[in-house]
Amino acid sequence: MYYIRPMKKKTAVSSAGGWTDTETSAWIGLVRAQQYLIGAVEDALRAKGLPPLPWYDFLWELDRAPGGNLRLNEIGRRVLLDKYNVTRLSQRLEKEGLVRRVPCAQDGRGIFAHITPGGRRLRKKMWPVYERAVKEHFLSKLGKEDIARIDKLMRRIREESGP
Repeated sequence: MYYIRPMKKKTAVSSAGGWTDTETSAWIGLVRAQQYLIGAVEDALRAKGLPPLPWYDFLWELDRAPGGNLRLNEIGRRVLLDKYNVTRLSQRLEKEGLVRRVPCAQDGRGIFAHITPGGRRLRKKMWPVYERAVKEHFLSKLGKEDIARIDKLMRRIREESGP
């Protein structure tokens, strides 16, 4: 959890490690907006009786990969959510018949996940709900210039962190 000490009074520089009020507000706003948006998508999926967002994220990475398969460690680098439990999620998706897990022939330690036809169908079924929630709770609140500005700013941050 990200925690910033509350400010006692409005000052040019807050008590949170020398941040200005604007810097503190920007950071808190970014984290809260992310939490709200992910929650809104999760709520929309749940309301339609669909699995949680990490399932979509995992299946999407496989569906767009050449041949519909990736090593689990590669999926972990690509997913938008919870990278730490990719192995557990892959096991759950395999149990549901949405992916097949196959040991890597080259090194024996790695595992490949292959999306199944059922996994592709589920991902496609989840997409309209996901898309609608993002449009309703994010895109509809912004103009094209706002979206382009956010994209540019987020790219600048991502360039330092890798893909």
